Amino acid sequence: MESTETTSTQIYSKHFIPLESNPEVFTELIHKLGLSKSLSFHDVLSLDDPELLAFLPRPVYALILVFPTTAAYEERIDQEEAELLDYQGSGVDEDVVFFKQTINNACGLYAILHAVCNGDAGRKIDDASLIGQLLQAGLPLVPDKLALMLEHSEELELAYAEVATKGDTEAPAHAEDEVDFHYITLVKSHTNSHLYQLDGDRKRPVDHGPMAVHEDVLSDKSLDIIRSMMASEGNNLNFSLMALVEEG
Repeated sequence: MESTETTSTQIYSKHFIPLESNPEVFTELIHKLGLSKSLSFHDVLSLDDPELLAFLPRPVYALILVFPTTAAYEERIDQEEAELLDYQGSGVDEDVVFFKQTINNACGLYAILHAVCNGDAGRKIDDASLIGQLLQAGLPLVPDKLALMLEHSEELELAYAEVATKGDTEAPAHAEDEVDFHYITLVKSHTNSHLYQLDGDRKRPVDHGPMAVHEDVLSDKSLDIIRSMMASEGNNLNFSLMALVEEG
């Protein structure tokens, strides 16, 4: 399954081939970025079956949801965004690290960055790694400048390109080709333990409120959010979910 950001009037200066929704591809990319080999992505095979959920290693650091971008979804997001101000937070003291998306068809990359740079996963980043160096340089910047720094990173583009054509489905012939799926990320803040929904196509992080200290991101609160999104799309079965976990 491949994805892109929602249809938008935004004009992009750079286009990437979209990532397949594939845990092996996502895992390979985070290792290229310099994350610990103990971190990996797994498919979440059910939202309701305790036995299937029990197969996932715990704790779960982040969830990445892939879903179809329908007209109804886009209309609902436009209504929610209409009264919001653009996020302007920066620095290490922010509750989350938020990346504004400026590269077309790269919502999978931004979902991965949101997953690994927030919560307890963010504490496992080596400062000398590619993502560690990008964070050190970028966190003091306002979101627009942080976005441009990522857009202009040749090392990040190279790491992405090395995995973007992998997977079980054929990649689009051209990076500019639009496809109909989108990625968002759910993370638990390392500062206030709130659950955040992160989507670089939106104006700002969505704060879903506090979680219990002992809860990881595979919580009832997270699963209820995903169930609600699916229900709003008529229980469309073209949703898929991946979990960022630590093994061993």
